[in-house]
Amino acid sequence: MNERIQEKLSILADAAKYDVSCSSSGGKRKNEQKGLGNAEGMGICHSFTEDGRCVSLLKILLTNHCIFDCAYCVSRRSNDVKRAAFTVDEVVDLTINFYRRNYIEGLFLSSGIFSSPDYTMERLVRIIKKLRTEHKFNGYIHVKTIPGASPELIQEAGLYADRLSVNIELPSELALQNLAPEKNYAEILTPMGQIRDGIIQNKEEKALFKKVPQFATAGQSTQLIVGASDENDLQIIKLSDSLYQGYGLKRVYYSGYVPVTDDARLPQVTQPPMVREHRLYQTDWLMRFYGFEADEILDPAHPYLDLEVDPKLAWALRNRHLFPIDVNVADKAMLLRIPGVGARSVERIVQARRFGPLTAETLKQLGVVMRRAKHFLTCRGSAPARLGELDEQQIRRQVLFGGKAVRSALVTQQLDLFAQAG
Repeated sequence: MNERIQEKLSILADAAKYDVSCSSSGGKRKNEQKGLGNAEGMGICHSFTEDGRCVSLLKILLTNHCIFDCAYCVSRRSNDVKRAAFTVDEVVDLTINFYRRNYIEGLFLSSGIFSSPDYTMERLVRIIKKLRTEHKFNGYIHVKTIPGASPELIQEAGLYADRLSVNIELPSELALQNLAPEKNYAEILTPMGQIRDGIIQNKEEKALFKKVPQFATAGQSTQLIVGASDENDLQIIKLSDSLYQGYGLKRVYYSGYVPVTDDARLPQVTQPPMVREHRLYQTDWLMRFYGFEADEILDPAHPYLDLEVDPKLAWALRNRHLFPIDVNVADKAMLLRIPGVGARSVERIVQARRFGPLTAETLKQLGVVMRRAKHFLTCRGSAPARLGELDEQQIRRQVLFGGKAVRSALVTQQLDLFAQAG
């Protein structure tokens, strides 16, 4: 690799790191033409698959030149950074050469917007088309579509990419007007709807015809920046829920705001809100796999997620009247709502109780985290914990710190009693 390409790669790979919406779970492109790569059965990028494997992809921008001046973006027009741009052939050659050296398993391709959305999108499409048709590359490809690009280009991108993403970035139209006034929700949601309709149409055609061109078989995703504007967590998760329901997204990614530019419109933070980001991911999981509604997890009286405990435990502590749940008779929906009981454990519980009543020891063997769960369930009529004896704060302390916290609380209560007695 010559020095010029190396310098471009250094600049454009670094600029791409702020886009987190690049997981590839769900890609099923098979290698049937004896070409390069295979996306079947595995995820791509520096992420983790369900079985714990770490996989990699070439994650770059086509260019960090941009005609927009979004306050939160490192590539904003007014930011004084070193600029670079790849040619179509350079990106293709890098992808093929890195794959041959076993550095990567796929490509995540995004770009700043230079000249116009169509001009940029047309080059992204040319890259992935060349990889698929000329080099027979069958590895995973994820393309960040450009808001405002023509429907024809987005349609063509879906024929060659496994996943497409359109990043909303900010959780409200008001925040977008303030921090990225050259963008608007309509230009972002329109291609989302087109991709959704293309995926649905492709599935319908596959049911009718034997050979149908693939269209974004791994679906679409988006990214929300958390902390750059003042939306609360309730607003964020309700937006995510509407995107899942209305646009059939595979994933919504949450990125804690990283201060990369100086702008009076942005909050002054010393570090990204990583715990808040983590709690949003946990909430997202509850909505997608545990049957929770956004309005259940948070409400106007509780608009922010509890940073101290996970959202399922926080919900259970606020709804103690629904507990304890008898694990030997409860249905799947209620089992999923017990803190410390995961989706796999629920399946194991349902299977195991067919052969006899379950005990606390059995639940441990089935993967239940009893430190959390014991406060919210019963087994064969008996409770593993002293239900009703501990209040919300005592349960919280015991889950967070174990028995030491409860003993400390009891000692504190005794000392208070002694103090009151003089």
